[in-house]
Amino acid sequence: MTFILGSCHTLQIYSPKPSLLLSYDPTVRRSPPSATTGDCTSLITYIFLRKERIFKIMAGGKIRKEKPSRGGAAGSSNHYQGGIQFHKSKGQHILKNPLLVDSIIQKAGINSTDVILEIGPGTGNLTKKLLEAGKSVVAVELDPRMVLELQRRFQGTPHSNRLKVIQGDVLKCDLPYFDICVANIPYQISSPLTFKLLNHRPVFRCAVIMFQREFAMRLVAQPGDTLYCRLSVNTQLLARVSHLLKVGKNNFRPPPKVDSSVVRIEPRKPAPSVNFKEWDGLVRICFTRKNKTIGAIFKQKRVLSILEKNYKTLQALQTSQGNGNQVVTDASVLGDAGELTMETDENDDGDDDDDDMEMDDGEANGSDFKEKVLGVLRQGKYEEKRSSKLAQADFMHLLSLFNQAGIHFS
Repeated sequence: MTFILGSCHTLQIYSPKPSLLLSYDPTVRRSPPSATTGDCTSLITYIFLRKERIFKIMAGGKIRKEKPSRGGAAGSSNHYQGGIQFHKSKGQHILKNPLLVDSIIQKAGINSTDVILEIGPGTGNLTKKLLEAGKSVVAVELDPRMVLELQRRFQGTPHSNRLKVIQGDVLKCDLPYFDICVANIPYQISSPLTFKLLNHRPVFRCAVIMFQREFAMRLVAQPGDTLYCRLSVNTQLLARVSHLLKVGKNNFRPPPKVDSSVVRIEPRKPAPSVNFKEWDGLVRICFTRKNKTIGAIFKQKRVLSILEKNYKTLQALQTSQGNGNQVVTDASVLGDAGELTMETDENDDGDDDDDDMEMDDGEANGSDFKEKVLGVLRQGKYEEKRSSKLAQADFMHLLSLFNQAGIHFS
């Protein structure tokens, strides 16, 4: 069945059966729409939306108003704006509170000369305000229905020539130049998108992004905080991160299951001079059990086995080729959620000692390398410290000590 909006008030419903046509214009009459059913003998039910109210129109012209069920499938999964259905599975939660949109624009600090990147613009509620504040907007949208809605909404307006819409996956497409990013993003791409933005060149001024609240709190967490984790360390290595405001779930259509937060991300200039694969390798290991001592973590057989293998491989390469460890400057590796060198459990409370994972002092095989690793920790006085309490400078210092001893993490 096809729904065609003839004007802003008239809805025509065409059935695959040519003998049936329903037409309803609420500005002309208040009576129920009539139906011509021809030889159709079975009861035919049609559902349409008018000002967010649901009606059931039956053959013969009978009409019955339906109240959306709060707990039922229809009430929870069908959400519309301008005739477009939103899909929660795709992270489509559209901002509907104009005061919140204004607040985000204000806190973003947009200049009239800024080129603005928006990711997941949806139906354009935030886009409209961005066009009013900046020079131009580049909007990246995956859903072709939303792309058509954006083009329709701004066609023929003074903003149309300042809006560029890119249809595609933001994680796969090349991003153009922009000064500032302002976005309400699908939450399932939060981590890879954050590090893709931080790896973008030339460096942008700042990004003001809506995240799931727990993810946002991990971004801004400091050493000693409960949510302080590998994500916190890696993000704050590359940027200054600050929490702007908390956003309740009822500010969206459809409402998500969790609250959200708006976060400001300002890339550090210049970017830190560090091998990002080396850095991430160290941080991954340290946060396997963030509340255990660093010494206990580096005594585990798995950790020692990985490090010794890297050590021997690099020793062989340096002997044969005379080359050191290649520096990796692509920060997007920090957002990789794929293969891990170690299984992680950042919420571990530290009570499990994992005795079976530690290498016994009496083992001859690998004991020399174990002493080499522990010697590095003792040199920097890190053996009794915990990852949950270490700051950026501590991890940087520890990495340099390991590298000076010829121990690498990639």
